[in-house]
Amino acid sequence: MKTENIRIGTEFPLDGILTLPDDTSVPVPACVFVHGSGSSDKDEHIGKLYPFRDLAEGLGRQGIASYRYDKRSYVHGLKMIRSKKPITVREETIEDAITAADMLRKDSRIDPERIYIIGHSMGAMLAPRIDAEGGNYRGLILMAGSPCSLDEIMIRQLNELSGQQGKIAGYILGKQKEKIFSQFEKMDSVSDEEAMKIKMGGGTTLYYWVDMKKHPVSQYLEKLEKPVLIMQGSMDAQVRKDIDYAAYQEMLKGRENVTFRLYPGLSHLFVPASTDNIAKAPAEYKIPKKIPDDVINDIAAWIREN
Repeated sequence: MKTENIRIGTEFPLDGILTLPDDTSVPVPACVFVHGSGSSDKDEHIGKLYPFRDLAEGLGRQGIASYRYDKRSYVHGLKMIRSKKPITVREETIEDAITAADMLRKDSRIDPERIYIIGHSMGAMLAPRIDAEGGNYRGLILMAGSPCSLDEIMIRQLNELSGQQGKIAGYILGKQKEKIFSQFEKMDSVSDEEAMKIKMGGGTTLYYWVDMKKHPVSQYLEKLEKPVLIMQGSMDAQVRKDIDYAAYQEMLKGRENVTFRLYPGLSHLFVPASTDNIAKAPAEYKIPKKIPDDVINDIAAWIREN
């Protein structure tokens, strides 16, 4: 296994790492990693966990290349906020995932017909749209994603969190929750122009959420005929096996192109977890762990079969 530093993008250049197996005498399959929500580096580093690095190294040892890169908001967040153009997932995520796939197709060591997307969390939610809007992947691997809308997931998570806080923290979170919920209630009644003026967190406006709602996961998944691998940890505190994973299963039941994998005892980041309590998840992420071999083996086997 070997690595190369490769930068993609021009207006918003991003540093990335191409991981290659030792033997590239014959073009090899490759994956593009797509981050979850928030600003993340190329390893999707959080606490003491490095999920994209774990996956890249594990797949590299099995003859599969991969490319991981810094998320645009991680490197250019201030520049994006200062731009007059409203931020949507198109600017934040989709454009760079398409650029990454195009870069891999031009590399003679990569099989251009066998490039896959591995989306994690919100990256999994966006993967079908990325594919449809220019990614043109061979297959999609959705890790800890959801077919539910982003605002629905956030409402659920905030409600769970607010019920697990002390008096003062609960009061503060409750006020923040009320403000966010009141903004969400406007999504179906305001124009796009009005939504672009309503400020939300992280330099975004309400239009960020409106745009997500205009492009539901179901719009892409229900007509997708490419191979899809849907993966979920049973102890995931952020998307739930009995809600989100179950919704995938209901939506895609009977589809021969879809494979489901549920991993007992694994968290949102696919490492062993002791709890699925959302308030305790940050503490869990501070404990050094690695993605188990069975997760990586399943991905590698699926890629070889598809």
